[in-house]
Amino acid sequence: MKRCIIIGSGLGGLSCGVILARNGYQVTILEQGTQIGGCLQCFRRDGVKFETGMHFIGSAERGQTLHRLMHYLEMDNIPLSRLDKHGYDVISLSGECFRLANGRGPFIEQLSERFPHETDHIVKYYDLIEEIAQASSLHSLRQADSNAAINTEYQIRSIDNVVDSIITDPILRNVLVGNLPLYAAEKGKTPFATHAFITDFYNQSAFRIPGGSDAIVHSLTNTLRRYGGDVMTRKKVTRILCDSEKATGVVTEDESHYAADLILASVHPSRLIEMLPNTLLIRPAYRARIRQLPNTTGVFTVYMKFKPDAMPYLNHNYYGYRGLSPWACEQYTDDDWPRGFLYMHLCPTVTDGAIPRFAECGELLSYMRFDEVERWKGTQVGHRGADYEAFKQAKAERLIDEADRQCPGLRAAIAAYWTSTPLTYLDYTGTEAGSMYGVAKDINKGAACHVQHKTKIPNLLLTGQNINSHGMLGVLVGTIVTCSELLTAETIYQQIKE
Repeated sequence: MKRCIIIGSGLGGLSCGVILARNGYQVTILEQGTQIGGCLQCFRRDGVKFETGMHFIGSAERGQTLHRLMHYLEMDNIPLSRLDKHGYDVISLSGECFRLANGRGPFIEQLSERFPHETDHIVKYYDLIEEIAQASSLHSLRQADSNAAINTEYQIRSIDNVVDSIITDPILRNVLVGNLPLYAAEKGKTPFATHAFITDFYNQSAFRIPGGSDAIVHSLTNTLRRYGGDVMTRKKVTRILCDSEKATGVVTEDESHYAADLILASVHPSRLIEMLPNTLLIRPAYRARIRQLPNTTGVFTVYMKFKPDAMPYLNHNYYGYRGLSPWACEQYTDDDWPRGFLYMHLCPTVTDGAIPRFAECGELLSYMRFDEVERWKGTQVGHRGADYEAFKQAKAERLIDEADRQCPGLRAAIAAYWTSTPLTYLDYTGTEAGSMYGVAKDINKGAACHVQHKTKIPNLLLTGQNINSHGMLGVLVGTIVTCSELLTAETIYQQIKE
């Protein structure tokens, strides 16, 4: 059995661990924190449970892409609560709300009622989204059916460029990209393919995970251990050891040594470079390129506990924007923050698939650049000082005010709230500058912002959101890419099919 060390216990690390363990590898996952799961982690405050990153998933109906991957990873026990088919996402532009429905027919019909003059264009847009998703063998899980021409074209054209070429109504253009906080898209930069993959993912179906996304962590961990693997916490890897040809093992902060025949790093590439200070196998040019990678913006989150029976449960996601455009919310000023926000309720444990009548808790998320919190970098969680706490409280009050203006009654329903900033994400996940989704895609930089799963060290590979895309599907597609290097793509596709 080959000894495999995986650095990081997020979705990428855990899913790679399961696949390799079931194929004969001796897998050990090393996690720096006290809790495993990366952005799948949940936490409790005052008796209620909050999610930190994975708030809802798509394509999880039987036969759909994520359902097939979850079955392959033996996650058939994950509870699911379906979001409203007729409006899983609600986009609010300057007070006017638009609903996005699941499925081709309902999606087109719903938007055509408000934009009847755009029906043909909506059809063209929807069909293009499906065509791009199906053209990728990784996203469609059909190994032989890959269309390189389509994949290439829409990786080098921006979202706004393509949408503007199809849709004539400026409001409809903004509605169709109203969920861009899901991937921190930037105008003129983010590839349309990114938008297409994520839109197709949720257009098929959308679900919350009752009781919290850490159910995924527990399921994958149990499966990994059943195949003989293990996960160890409080094991921060500080060095990757190499000889003249390959990596030989890792050293953790407590000076424990772990020998390895294979190392997978489910961490931001910048963290990987920090673990490789003395090897000649990684050239200075590669180190410099990693340091110059663009990263997505960070996020400020308010975690709200509601008073009993005070807040009716919203079975959809709400994207609220002050103006008519969702673009450039990350370019806010001190005076106009927040320009937009994402508001969600968390689904408690339910019985017989019933939709809860009232919400126990919810979350508000809005962009926050790292420069706003950089002065506290290097301080410890819970010990950043009174200035930091005052800063967070002021931001929270402004965000709640804006959300309450668009969703009247929110503030009155809040019993207590807590907050997090990009510093929180930096400390708990190691993502560069506390970015939401790691490395950003930018059509203007081309390959310069693409991170390969392979490194110059033959037995050192990367996995996770930075080598493909973020989110549950994006990370699992990255898992297939990484594991295909070891097991062959044919083997993995056949196992998924079986």
